[in-house]
Amino acid sequence: MSTTATAFDPQTLEGLLTDGGKVLTAPDDLAAYGCDWTRIYDPAPLAVVLPKSTEEVQAIVRYANEQHMALVPSGGRTGLSAGAVAANGELVVAMDRMNRILDFNANDRLVQCEAGVVTEQLQQYADEQGLYYPVDFASAGSSELGGNIATNAGGIKVIRYGMTRDWVLGLKVVTGAGEILELNNGLEKNNTGYDLRQLFIGGEGTLGFITEATMKLARQPSNLTVMVLGLNDLSNTMDVLQSFRSKLDLTAYEFFSNEAIAHVQAHAEVPRPFETECPYYALLEFEATSEGVMEEAMALFEHCVEQEWVVDGVISQSESQAQKLWQLRERISESIAPHTPYKNDLSVRISKVPEFLNEIHSVVSKEYPDFEIIWYGHIGDGNLHLNILKPADMEKQEFFKRCETVNDLVFDIVHRYEGSVSAEHGVGMVKKKYLGFTKSAEEIAVMKGIKKVFDPNGIMNPGKLIDAD
Repeated sequence: MSTTATAFDPQTLEGLLTDGGKVLTAPDDLAAYGCDWTRIYDPAPLAVVLPKSTEEVQAIVRYANEQHMALVPSGGRTGLSAGAVAANGELVVAMDRMNRILDFNANDRLVQCEAGVVTEQLQQYADEQGLYYPVDFASAGSSELGGNIATNAGGIKVIRYGMTRDWVLGLKVVTGAGEILELNNGLEKNNTGYDLRQLFIGGEGTLGFITEATMKLARQPSNLTVMVLGLNDLSNTMDVLQSFRSKLDLTAYEFFSNEAIAHVQAHAEVPRPFETECPYYALLEFEATSEGVMEEAMALFEHCVEQEWVVDGVISQSESQAQKLWQLRERISESIAPHTPYKNDLSVRISKVPEFLNEIHSVVSKEYPDFEIIWYGHIGDGNLHLNILKPADMEKQEFFKRCETVNDLVFDIVHRYEGSVSAEHGVGMVKKKYLGFTKSAEEIAVMKGIKKVFDPNGIMNPGKLIDAD
């Protein structure tokens, strides 16, 4: 569905915004709010509306139904699947002005937030209360909570703390039909049938708008310590993981290639962790709560060296050193961004990772011998990021077209390994036509039926995730 200028009256829309919301139509605003971090589709929204309350969102949705107008939700616009791109004359509904923390209860360890609260804002608020919000990723400084929930964002702590889904105890939503629903009310236990909250988590805005969320918090971790290990072979990542997990509760386990480190060094002047150059690296994090834990970690490191899984390594001696080591992993995405990477966000069971990655790498290297390939990811939860970098002398559209030709080969491997074509970035427009490699036809049919219930006129983020019948 798309809109036309004749069907849109800015003054009428502005009249619905009784709480100080805004309507933007300037070209620069349309370009800024109509895109996300993908660069495949050009933004072309009709206008941008910034509501200030759930009631204003409801009024916008009802107006859109009357006008047969398509709506695209917009949070921090840090997505990588074009889930927040408005490329076909849609009205963008941005949550930037709905950015308040509304309530906090120390006994329940619950915080109620509006959808536009930035992830880092929530993390800092939790820290001020002596608590911890553990969902974390490189875009935490700009991504918004509503978008995190709509894509069920993961990040670097999933191995210990799970996905965003695991921290949402309540939602307030406006459905595509214009109804306001209060879902689960912050309850830890609520066994009363269908949990509609879960449909909106990961629903990518195709069912309605998330306007408020009740999030649970955890205790603060103690003395987080980081090790970076140089590995002989990719398969050793699993040996090291199994060894450390047998004795320690890891809060993170990441991997990246030597090529990835080279880009980080060139972009941000981040020093190598040690002089030895290795084909792959693992970064692991744990709580060093006592001398005994540190002694156990060092004994595990020595064991991995004796087994010839690990070539060299370094362990942080302070919080600042731990943060510097994290930069080796967290700055990869920004360091390769100037090369217009074609990204694939894949996952399989943890035990299948080495064989899976090697098989995909063989296919991609054969198909693109002239392209640089960068691997990194949350290997501790089976999530791998495949990045193919654009040559400087190649046009963007030609590059993306060439990259897309290998997707069927890659996703055939994903399907064979019973994995996912999108581990944490959502489906959006980029992955929509490949959904069948992970979901069965029967599952997709049920998803379409659910969308019809919540969004009967098909106005919510059309063209994303699934096609309406």
